[in-house]
Amino acid sequence: MSSRRAVIVDIVRTPFGKGRAGGALSDQHPVDLLALTLAALLDRTGLDPALVDDVIAGCTLPVGEQSGNVARHALLAAGLPVSVPGVSIDRKCGSFQQSVHFAAQGVIAGAYDAAIACGVEMMSLVPMRANRLGRDDLGPLLRARYPEGLIRQGISAELIAARWNLGRDELDEFALRSHRLASAAREQGRLRGHLIPVPRPGGGTVTDDEGIRPDTSAERLATLPAAFADEEMSRRFPEIGWRVTAGNSSPITDGAAAVLIMDADRAEALGLRPRAAVTGFAVVGDDPVLMLTGIIPATRRLLERTGIGLDQIDLAEVNEAFSSVVLAWLAEFGYPAERLNVDGGAIAYGHPVGASGGRLLAACVDNLERTKGRYALMTMCESGGMANATLLERAA
Repeated sequence: MSSRRAVIVDIVRTPFGKGRAGGALSDQHPVDLLALTLAALLDRTGLDPALVDDVIAGCTLPVGEQSGNVARHALLAAGLPVSVPGVSIDRKCGSFQQSVHFAAQGVIAGAYDAAIACGVEMMSLVPMRANRLGRDDLGPLLRARYPEGLIRQGISAELIAARWNLGRDELDEFALRSHRLASAAREQGRLRGHLIPVPRPGGGTVTDDEGIRPDTSAERLATLPAAFADEEMSRRFPEIGWRVTAGNSSPITDGAAAVLIMDADRAEALGLRPRAAVTGFAVVGDDPVLMLTGIIPATRRLLERTGIGLDQIDLAEVNEAFSSVVLAWLAEFGYPAERLNVDGGAIAYGHPVGASGGRLLAACVDNLERTKGRYALMTMCESGGMANATLLERAA
């Protein structure tokens, strides 16, 4: 067993902007946005960039403006030495979280002393499914295994709502909670510690998340139509009640995030104070039709591997891809709702898929420090029926 300990020195993220033309970040190039984030992280920590052993970037749609090795392009754009390598990875919505796993595992194994895990997604420039362009990305062998084909995530969210008997009012109530908690966190300044300003090419600066709606209401949410209603899917899945709307789903979003992960002894030698340690990892596959339930076996595997009980987890961040996903996780584990997503989640902030894990990680680290808790758990459902789960421990 390695005695090396992977610690988080600091984490930053951009504000999240609406992923459409005219969104707060839509005039940014993804390479520049990630470069800005890398530069801000290194400036805050004071680490010599030449000491970075690798930059690992999550990016879910590596096409169009994101089609190059966005990690390598961004680190060069940020002014890091040419000696620093970079690699881009795609584990769908868990891409940032997987980059954290790879960086921390590399530190523990002795392959790295210092690595940056990061992620970026500009969904205003590179929309969902832009990498498919009408082509068959499944192939005949996979279609033979699933002759009816796989389905969109929104249909999976509907299937989860049906299986766990989650009503429309319950889904909307959770969405309203997300906006209220996010609004409170912003008003109380709890996001300021990890947010970095983003200058706009045409002038002005983006300083706040664009998606939070403090004025939303249960009445307004109740007026929204089902977002994924489909006659063919109704025939295939008659149990679906068409309860998932734009209001109880995460919106399409732009954003970037980065975290510096180091060997604890190396950080101490350089005079850098760790904020938390990455002490447990899990990644699983699950039913690709239900798709978004992987967070349940991922959580179980993480707890089994670490020997930590859920009652020892002070805070949990479960990505709010859809209300039904988080409510199913709560139903399975009976975790105290008041310790879950305490600053709101992706329903309010948005979900820039390659970078979303950065916001969850920042929330875990910030709130462990604020509450003096010891352990935080974060987990993220992913396209194709996968999920990552991570255990974090606050630095003493």
